[in-house]
Amino acid sequence: MHQTKSRLEHSNFPALSRQKLTTLQINLGYLCNLSCLHCHVNASPKRTELMDKATIDTLLKFSASAKIETIDLTGGAPEMNPHFRYLVKQARQMGIKVIDRCNLVILEEAGYQDLAEFLAEQQIEVIASLPCYLEENVDAQRGKGTFDASIKALKRLNKLGYGTNQKLPLNLVFNPQGAVLPPEQSALETAYKKYLKQHYGIYFNQLFAIVNMPIKRFGSTLISQGKFDDYMQLLQDSFNARTLDKVMCLSTLSVDWQGYVYDCDFNQMLELPLGATNQARTHISKLSNALENQTITVKQHCYGCTAGQGSSCGGAL
Repeated sequence: MHQTKSRLEHSNFPALSRQKLTTLQINLGYLCNLSCLHCHVNASPKRTELMDKATIDTLLKFSASAKIETIDLTGGAPEMNPHFRYLVKQARQMGIKVIDRCNLVILEEAGYQDLAEFLAEQQIEVIASLPCYLEENVDAQRGKGTFDASIKALKRLNKLGYGTNQKLPLNLVFNPQGAVLPPEQSALETAYKKYLKQHYGIYFNQLFAIVNMPIKRFGSTLISQGKFDDYMQLLQDSFNARTLDKVMCLSTLSVDWQGYVYDCDFNQMLELPLGATNQARTHISKLSNALENQTITVKQHCYGCTAGQGSSCGGAL
């Protein structure tokens, strides 16, 4: 795999500083039942990295002391971590909102058939990846049969009240297939809702259009295709200064499967330490709650979050 970190090092991206911390985005491990082409984590069924229970307990302790409002679970497939349900239950008992970034297909896998019911019981917000509403495009990006499994999973979630019950939000994620920016989010959401309702009777709340980041698997693919520099130029040329006060790193802290912290999930994948580029990485057990006004580590890939309509884990900015 081609490494992209050295290509992102020299950057003129504007300086950013942290605001009040409200959200922990926790990567529970790189194990996944899929190997999607756009994956910036390089997750797959062959990965073995998984967060252990001791680290999860440390995160829960930090969440209580820092008065964390939201825990955002990602991976890999976060549900494949053996302590996923323990973490969810503990966080919910603490009154913390929990988001599950679900690839949908996992809900149809052997051993996970009761997962949808568990998520509904705990009133977990589901943010589900569905990079297109057309079968051929999804299967090309995520693997043969993934679209059909995703549709079955969405129908299962709908039966439980997801997408219609205000306590069970169901949001979908769109990623472009190649080295292009996503189309305008609201228009795309309208098209998604119309098509999925018309053809499959599926309902959901919002669509999040997310820019593909030029790191890990997607970045390596760009290099192989000779498109990396052109894509980076597109991101920089599309810079939108109005998105700077909305980027997720201002109030979110990213935690890797070992418990080390980063300014965002993308910095985690690039192994860029929290707060400065030349310091050692910090473990959550050693972290002070006083992060406000701390400098955020920025590099050239940050243009991906500020290109066009902007992009975050919650879609357009």
